[in-house]
Parts: sequence; C-alpha cells; structure tokens
Amino acid sequence: MNGSAFDAAIESAIAGDRDALNHLWHQSRRWVAAILLAHKPREADLEDLLQVVAMQVCRNISTINEPRAFKSWLRTVAVNAAREEGRKTTRRKKSMLRLVGMEHANGRQPESADTIAADSDESKRIYQAAMSLPAGYREPILLRCVRSMSYQQIGEVLELPTTTIETRIARGRRMLKELLAQQSTQAEQRVEAQQTAGGAR
Repeated sequence: MNGSAFDAAIESAIAGDRDALNHLWHQSRRWVAAILLAHKPREADLEDLLQVVAMQVCRNISTINEPRAFKSWLRTVAVNAAREEGRKTTRRKKSMLRLVGMEHANGRQPESADTIAADSDESKRIYQAAMSLPAGYREPILLRCVRSMSYQQIGEVLELPTTTIETRIARGRRMLKELLAQQSTQAEQRVEAQQTAGGAR
C-alpha cells in the first residue's frame, strides 16, 4: 500500500469504515509487534498484547484528527499497552551476549551446565541493562538483537533515517558496555567490602 492509499485508508477508518480499519490493522500489525517486543515484559504474550492494541484502535481511532498523526498515535498506544503489562523482568537472549562481544569465540553452544547457567545469568544482566537505556537507544538495540531486524527495517518502524538508526545503535552499545562495566566494578567493590568486614571480625 503506497502512502496516498494508506492515508485514504486511515481517513476511511476514522470515519467508521470497518473494512478500511481491518485493512489498516493488517498493514500495521507487523511493526506494532516490533514495538511491543521492544517494550513488553518477558511474561507478556505478544498475541495478547496485539489484541489489546487492536481493541484500542477500534475504540479510539475516531479521536485522531488527521491521517498523518496515525502512526505516532498507534506507536504510543503500543508502548503504553506494553508498559501496562506488569513489572519488567528479564529475557534470556544469546543475542544480548553478542551485543557486547561476550559470545563464545567458537560460536558453539556451551556444553557444561555451569557455563550454560553463567551465560543465562549474563544475558539476563545484559537485557536488564539494555532495558534501562533511554528509549531512543533501547528500541533500536532490542529490535536489532531480539528481532534481528535490519537497520532499514528499524528505521521504517521508528520512522527515522537509516543513518540515525546506525548512530543510535552504535552509541547505545557504547552506553551499554559502560553501564555493564560500572555494574561489574560496583559488584567487585561490594565483595571486597564484605571480605574486609568479615576479616575484621
């Protein structure tokens, strides 16, 4: 669907045309899913969240004043739906290890249970750190790592130039590495403090 046809479908949907609304949702569903995946808590089911967003669209699309506001409005609906799905938890994604260069050098799955557990804990820590990044950096990084989307696809979803996406992912990676290094230093300091306190007894 080209731009003019998409705008026409939005206008018809706003006016109450159910067929146009269904077609509009079909065209938008994929990138809405990508936005949800970048924001939803681990336990939340993607299909359930998509249904929530679809219901919001059906109920409230008539409140949009002009077609060009539709995408930003729908993105806000999706982000809000994801954030309302309970507390944020962690996601065990090996891609998060690759993000900061901590994947296994041989590229194979680890064989020992201890290594598997360590990798799981580390990917959990990286995911939690990524979720703490500002949204402008968090979304591109998670769409890239969790969804394996190209820079161009991410740009289309977030309505940003590909060069901007490349810059944000590069900066986001640096921010993430710095945050992880800071966390490691703080953890080491806590261990040293505990050992010092224990030896003084």
